[in-house]
Amino acid sequence: MILGFLLSLYTCVSNDVIQTLGTFLSSNQNRPFWVLWAFSGTVLVLTFVLGWYFNDGDMAFGRLAKIPFAGEFSWYHVLPPIVIIFLTRKGVPVSTTFLILSVFSTNTVIGLMLAKSFFGYVLAFISAFILYFIIARPVEKVFLYTRDRKPSKRWIAAKWGATAFLWSQWLMQDAANLFVYLPRKLDFWQMLLSMAAFVLLLGVVCYKRGGEIQNILKLKTNTQDIRSATIIDCVYACILMYFQHVNNVPMSTTWVFIGLLAGREVAMYNRIRFETQKKVYKHVAKDLLKTVFGLAVSIAVVLLINHFDKVYKILDYYFNL
Repeated sequence: MILGFLLSLYTCVSNDVIQTLGTFLSSNQNRPFWVLWAFSGTVLVLTFVLGWYFNDGDMAFGRLAKIPFAGEFSWYHVLPPIVIIFLTRKGVPVSTTFLILSVFSTNTVIGLMLAKSFFGYVLAFISAFILYFIIARPVEKVFLYTRDRKPSKRWIAAKWGATAFLWSQWLMQDAANLFVYLPRKLDFWQMLLSMAAFVLLLGVVCYKRGGEIQNILKLKTNTQDIRSATIIDCVYACILMYFQHVNNVPMSTTWVFIGLLAGREVAMYNRIRFETQKKVYKHVAKDLLKTVFGLAVSIAVVLLINHFDKVYKILDYYFNL
């Protein structure tokens, strides 16, 4: 149980956290890592402590209501986070929600998670496309031509506020991936130890300034500009906040993140022609294919685990294992 929690925590930090802190790290490259760590760590502690207190020890914010605690754990329960670690090192944006939670879920819950995540991608794409189609010329075009200027203090404050808003919303949405290995109600010391582990790993991410998944963000137009990054964070946070109130079924925030970036890129290309058409759609298609590949691997691993006995019998029959 403890090993599964630590591995899932590491995978979520190294793979999913960059969705929310990616623009924050990119737009604050000139600041010491410990400043970024202290800020993000403070938001994390406040979010989880308040959630633990008001939800009677439930660190997952109700996202695990349909997924019961396993009670007994086997070797295959720690396999999903190991697969995620491997894919993350290759820069593949695999969904931790599908790969980790599906091992503990029924087919009905898995279907609900898939449907909600696909809807999240579509909604994020459409929302970003409409918004950036409107603001690309009057706003983003100005940002592109003035990106070498030092941002004002107002934009810096807005960026940090938007990061705190997005970071807290993401934590509430993806907490299920982090705490699925632990009992549904944690006492004070369990809560404290789990948060301490999270904060330490968060420091590693801030020190490394993201990792391989960060490359997906860096390739997008002007994402290292604080002003553009602030708008991205606000849109992403609002979408996650909307899904907080849809239902308590977990969803893949990776799909929402990729959909948002795709809608933004397509809209900005159509409005200001900053890149060639081939290059824009190549990036969008590449990100989507990587995400689909990650989903396919997730489903394959889950099927292998859930039907391990049958697979072993087949292999034993043909290869005399």
